[in-house]
Amino acid sequence: MRQVMTIAGSDSGAGAGIQADLKTFAALGVYGLSAITSLTAQNTRGVTDIHDAPVESVRAQMRALFDDFEVAAVKTGMLPSAAIIECVAEELERAGPPPLVVDPVMVSTTRAELMKAGALPAMRDRLLPLALVATPNLFEASALLGRDLAGGGEIRAAAAAIARLAGGWAVVKGGDLEGEEEATDFLSDGKETIELAGPRIRTTNTHGTGCTFASAIAARLALGDAVPDAARRAKAYVAGAIRNGPGVGRGRGPTDHFWFRDPWSPEEG
Repeated sequence: MRQVMTIAGSDSGAGAGIQADLKTFAALGVYGLSAITSLTAQNTRGVTDIHDAPVESVRAQMRALFDDFEVAAVKTGMLPSAAIIECVAEELERAGPPPLVVDPVMVSTTRAELMKAGALPAMRDRLLPLALVATPNLFEASALLGRDLAGGGEIRAAAAAIARLAGGWAVVKGGDLEGEEEATDFLSDGKETIELAGPRIRTTNTHGTGCTFASAIAARLALGDAVPDAARRAKAYVAGAIRNGPGVGRGRGPTDHFWFRDPWSPEEG
Protein backbone atom coordinates (compact mmCIF):
# COMPACT_ATOMS: atom_id res chain seq x y z
CA MET A 1 0.00 0.00 0.00
CA ARG A 2 1.33 3.45 -0.91
CA GLN A 3 2.14 5.60 2.12
CA VAL A 4 1.36 9.34 2.22
CA MET A 5 2.42 11.81 4.92
CA THR A 6 0.45 14.81 6.09
CA ILE A 7 2.16 17.58 8.08
CA ALA A 8 -0.62 19.72 9.52
CA GLY A 9 -2.63 20.84 12.51
CA SER A 10 -5.20 18.81 14.45
CA ASP A 11 -8.89 19.79 14.24
CA SER A 12 -10.80 18.54 17.28
CA GLY A 13 -14.02 18.73 15.25
CA ALA A 14 -12.40 16.32 12.73
CA GLY A 15 -13.67 18.14 9.63
CA ALA A 16 -10.34 19.65 8.60
CA GLY A 17 -6.63 19.32 9.33
CA ILE A 18 -4.95 16.02 10.16
CA GLN A 19 -8.28 14.28 10.68
CA ALA A 20 -9.62 15.24 7.24
CA ASP A 21 -6.31 14.31 5.64
CA LEU A 22 -6.25 10.82 7.17
CA LYS A 23 -9.87 10.18 6.25
CA THR A 24 -9.17 11.24 2.68
CA PHE A 25 -6.14 8.96 2.47
CA ALA A 26 -8.15 6.01 3.79
CA ALA A 27 -11.03 6.68 1.40
CA LEU A 28 -8.68 6.80 -1.59
CA GLY A 29 -6.77 3.67 -0.68
CA VAL A 30 -3.42 4.90 0.62
CA TYR A 31 -1.91 4.53 4.08
CA GLY A 32 -1.84 7.82 5.99
CA LEU A 33 1.04 9.05 8.15
CA SER A 34 0.91 12.23 10.22
CA ALA A 35 3.16 14.84 11.80
CA ILE A 36 1.14 17.25 13.92
CA THR A 37 2.18 20.91 13.93
CA SER A 38 -0.52 22.38 16.15
CA LEU A 39 -3.42 21.39 18.40
CA THR A 40 -6.58 23.40 17.86
CA ALA A 41 -9.76 23.44 19.88
CA GLN A 42 -12.44 23.96 17.26
CA ASN A 43 -15.83 22.88 16.03
CA THR A 44 -18.05 23.87 13.11
CA ARG A 45 -18.60 27.32 14.61
CA GLY A 46 -15.06 28.46 15.29
CA VAL A 47 -11.59 28.00 16.76
CA THR A 48 -11.34 28.67 20.51
CA ASP A 49 -7.73 27.71 21.26
CA ILE A 50 -4.47 27.00 19.42
CA HIS A 51 -1.38 25.34 20.90
CA ASP A 52 1.54 24.98 18.49
CA ALA A 53 3.84 21.97 18.74
CA PRO A 54 7.49 22.62 19.64
CA VAL A 55 9.65 22.82 16.54
CA GLU A 56 11.79 19.89 17.64
CA SER A 57 8.68 17.76 18.10
CA VAL A 58 7.69 18.42 14.50
CA ARG A 59 11.23 17.52 13.42
CA ALA A 60 11.19 14.30 15.47
CA GLN A 61 7.83 13.24 14.05
CA MET A 62 8.98 13.76 10.47
CA ARG A 63 12.27 11.92 11.01
CA ALA A 64 10.49 8.98 12.64
CA LEU A 65 8.24 8.64 9.61
CA PHE A 66 10.89 9.11 6.94
CA ASP A 67 13.25 6.70 8.73
CA ASP A 68 10.74 3.84 8.67
CA PHE A 69 8.16 4.27 5.93
CA GLU A 70 8.41 4.45 2.14
CA VAL A 71 6.70 7.79 1.74
CA ALA A 72 5.23 8.15 -1.75
CA ALA A 73 3.88 11.70 -1.34
CA VAL A 74 3.72 14.48 1.28
CA LYS A 75 1.02 17.05 1.92
CA THR A 76 1.41 20.09 4.17
CA GLY A 77 -1.42 21.99 5.79
CA MET A 78 -1.36 24.27 8.84
CA LEU A 79 2.24 25.40 9.44
CA PRO A 80 1.67 28.14 12.00
CA SER A 81 5.08 29.81 12.29
CA ALA A 82 8.18 30.67 10.30
CA ALA A 83 10.21 28.39 12.57
CA ILE A 84 7.98 25.39 11.87
CA ILE A 85 7.97 26.13 8.13
CA GLU A 86 11.77 26.27 8.16
CA CYS A 87 11.92 22.99 10.09
CA VAL A 88 9.56 21.27 7.64
CA ALA A 89 11.55 22.54 4.65
CA GLU A 90 14.82 21.34 6.21
CA GLU A 91 13.46 17.86 6.91
CA LEU A 92 11.95 17.55 3.44
CA GLU A 93 15.29 18.48 1.90
CA ARG A 94 17.08 16.02 4.20
CA ALA A 95 14.76 13.22 3.12
CA GLY A 96 14.99 14.02 -0.59
CA PRO A 97 11.22 14.44 -0.64
CA PRO A 98 8.72 12.58 -2.78
CA PRO A 99 6.05 14.68 -4.56
CA LEU A 100 5.00 17.52 -2.25
CA VAL A 101 1.57 19.18 -2.17
CA VAL A 102 1.53 22.47 -0.26
CA ASP A 103 -1.81 23.77 0.99
CA PRO A 104 -0.77 27.21 2.32
CA VAL A 105 -3.31 27.32 5.15
CA MET A 106 -3.66 30.82 6.59
CA VAL A 107 -7.19 31.04 8.00
CA SER A 108 -9.86 28.53 8.95
CA THR A 109 -13.27 28.23 7.30
CA THR A 110 -14.59 30.30 10.20
CA ARG A 111 -11.90 32.96 9.55
CA ALA A 112 -9.67 32.20 12.53
CA GLU A 113 -6.03 33.06 11.78
CA LEU A 114 -3.93 29.88 11.64
CA MET A 115 -0.61 31.40 10.54
CA LYS A 116 1.34 33.85 12.66
CA ALA A 117 2.48 37.23 11.42
CA GLY A 118 5.85 36.94 9.73
CA ALA A 119 5.36 33.36 8.52
CA LEU A 120 4.17 34.27 5.03
CA PRO A 121 7.65 35.01 3.57
CA ALA A 122 8.88 31.63 4.81
CA MET A 123 5.93 29.92 3.17
CA ARG A 124 6.45 31.76 -0.11
CA ASP A 125 10.24 31.70 -0.30
CA ARG A 126 11.24 28.55 1.59
CA LEU A 127 8.50 25.92 1.23
CA LEU A 128 6.75 26.70 -2.05
CA PRO A 129 9.92 26.14 -4.12
CA LEU A 130 9.93 22.53 -2.88
CA ALA A 131 6.34 21.88 -3.98
CA LEU A 132 5.19 19.92 -6.98
CA VAL A 133 1.69 21.34 -6.46
CA ALA A 134 0.44 24.33 -4.44
CA THR A 135 -3.30 24.61 -3.71
CA PRO A 136 -4.15 28.12 -2.42
CA ASN A 137 -7.67 29.48 -2.22
CA LEU A 138 -8.42 33.06 -3.33
CA PHE A 139 -7.41 34.62 -0.01
CA GLU A 140 -4.17 32.65 0.18
CA ALA A 141 -3.28 33.34 -3.45
CA SER A 142 -3.84 37.05 -2.87
CA ALA A 143 -1.57 36.98 0.19
CA LEU A 144 1.19 35.06 -1.61
CA LEU A 145 1.18 37.52 -4.52
CA GLY A 146 0.47 40.69 -2.55
CA ARG A 147 -2.55 41.73 -4.60
CA ASP A 148 -6.32 41.29 -4.60
CA LEU A 149 -7.89 38.90 -7.07
CA ALA A 150 -11.30 39.35 -8.66
CA GLY A 151 -12.64 37.47 -11.64
CA GLY A 152 -11.47 34.52 -13.68
CA GLY A 153 -8.82 36.39 -15.64
CA GLU A 154 -6.97 37.52 -12.53
CA ILE A 155 -7.23 34.07 -10.95
CA ARG A 156 -5.86 32.45 -14.10
CA ALA A 157 -2.87 34.79 -14.03
CA ALA A 158 -2.41 34.15 -10.31
CA ALA A 159 -2.26 30.39 -10.85
CA ALA A 160 0.54 30.83 -13.38
CA ALA A 161 2.44 33.23 -11.10
CA ILE A 162 2.24 30.91 -8.09
CA ALA A 163 3.25 27.92 -10.22
CA ARG A 164 6.38 29.83 -11.17
CA LEU A 165 7.04 30.56 -7.48
CA ALA A 166 6.70 26.86 -6.73
CA GLY A 167 8.64 25.70 -9.74
CA GLY A 168 5.87 23.18 -10.39
CA TRP A 169 2.09 23.45 -10.54
CA ALA A 170 -0.51 25.56 -8.76
CA VAL A 171 -4.26 25.19 -8.41
CA VAL A 172 -5.99 28.41 -7.37
CA LYS A 173 -9.42 27.45 -6.12
CA GLY A 174 -12.28 29.64 -7.26
CA GLY A 175 -14.99 28.35 -4.95
CA ASP A 176 -14.98 31.57 -2.91
CA LEU A 177 -15.60 33.76 -5.96
CA GLU A 178 -19.05 35.27 -5.53
CA GLY A 179 -21.67 35.50 -8.26
CA GLU A 180 -20.44 32.60 -10.38
CA GLU A 181 -22.68 29.69 -11.36
CA GLU A 182 -19.75 27.28 -11.47
CA ALA A 183 -16.91 26.70 -9.02
CA THR A 184 -13.95 26.90 -11.38
CA ASP A 185 -10.40 26.15 -10.27
CA PHE A 186 -7.39 27.15 -12.35
CA LEU A 187 -4.50 24.69 -12.69
CA SER A 188 -1.25 25.99 -14.16
CA ASP A 189 2.33 24.87 -14.68
CA GLY A 190 3.41 28.50 -15.15
CA LYS A 191 3.00 28.34 -18.91
CA GLU A 192 -0.35 26.73 -19.69
CA THR A 193 -3.47 26.98 -17.54
CA ILE A 194 -6.34 24.50 -17.40
CA GLU A 195 -9.81 25.30 -16.11
CA LEU A 196 -11.33 22.71 -13.78
CA ALA A 197 -15.02 23.56 -13.80
CA GLY A 198 -17.69 22.05 -11.61
CA PRO A 199 -21.17 22.91 -10.36
CA ARG A 200 -21.45 25.30 -7.43
CA ILE A 201 -23.05 23.33 -4.60
CA ARG A 202 -25.22 25.51 -2.37
CA THR A 203 -24.52 24.17 1.11
CA THR A 204 -22.87 25.05 4.40
CA ASN A 205 -21.10 21.66 4.54
CA THR A 206 -17.73 22.99 3.38
CA HIS A 207 -15.53 22.76 6.47
CA GLY A 208 -12.17 21.24 5.54
CA THR A 209 -12.63 21.22 1.78
CA GLY A 210 -9.21 22.76 1.15
CA CYS A 211 -7.47 20.15 3.31
CA THR A 212 -9.44 17.38 1.62
CA PHE A 213 -8.66 18.61 -1.90
CA ALA A 214 -4.91 18.85 -1.27
CA SER A 215 -4.86 15.45 0.42
CA ALA A 216 -6.76 13.87 -2.46
CA ILE A 217 -4.19 15.27 -4.91
CA ALA A 218 -1.35 13.84 -2.79
CA ALA A 219 -3.06 10.44 -2.64
CA ARG A 220 -3.58 10.33 -6.39
CA LEU A 221 0.03 11.39 -7.03
CA ALA A 222 1.18 8.54 -4.79
CA LEU A 223 -0.96 6.19 -6.86
CA GLY A 224 0.79 7.32 -10.04
CA ASP A 225 -1.43 10.03 -11.52
CA ALA A 226 0.03 12.93 -13.47
CA VAL A 227 -0.76 16.29 -11.85
CA PRO A 228 -3.69 17.25 -14.14
CA ASP A 229 -5.36 13.87 -13.63
CA ALA A 230 -4.78 14.02 -9.86
CA ALA A 231 -6.34 17.50 -9.70
CA ARG A 232 -9.39 16.51 -11.75
CA ARG A 233 -10.01 13.39 -9.68
CA ALA A 234 -9.49 15.32 -6.44
CA LYS A 235 -12.04 17.93 -7.51
CA ALA A 236 -14.62 15.25 -8.34
CA TYR A 237 -13.98 13.53 -5.01
CA VAL A 238 -14.41 16.77 -3.04
CA ALA A 239 -17.61 17.65 -4.93
CA GLY A 240 -19.11 14.32 -3.91
CA ALA A 241 -17.97 14.77 -0.32
CA ILE A 242 -19.60 18.22 -0.17
CA ARG A 243 -22.80 17.00 -1.80
CA ASN A 244 -23.12 14.21 0.76
CA GLY A 245 -22.17 16.22 3.85
CA PRO A 246 -23.50 14.48 6.99
CA GLY A 247 -25.07 17.62 8.42
CA VAL A 248 -23.40 17.44 11.84
CA GLY A 249 -22.62 20.45 14.01
CA ARG A 250 -24.40 23.79 14.25
CA GLY A 251 -22.11 25.83 11.99
CA ARG A 252 -20.22 25.19 8.75
CA GLY A 253 -20.41 21.41 8.68
CA PRO A 254 -17.83 18.90 7.47
CA THR A 255 -18.00 16.82 4.31
CA ASP A 256 -18.44 13.05 3.98
CA HIS A 257 -15.03 11.65 3.09
CA PHE A 258 -16.44 8.15 2.54
CA TRP A 259 -19.42 9.20 0.43
CA PHE A 260 -18.76 6.78 -2.44
CA ARG A 261 -18.44 3.58 -0.42
CA ASP A 262 -21.00 1.17 0.99
CA PRO A 263 -19.72 0.40 4.52
CA TRP A 264 -21.42 -3.00 4.38
CA SER A 265 -19.66 -3.97 1.15
CA PRO A 266 -15.97 -3.11 1.66
CA GLU A 267 -14.98 -5.24 -1.31
CA GLU A 268 -16.90 -2.89 -3.62
CA GLY A 269 -15.80 0.57 -4.76
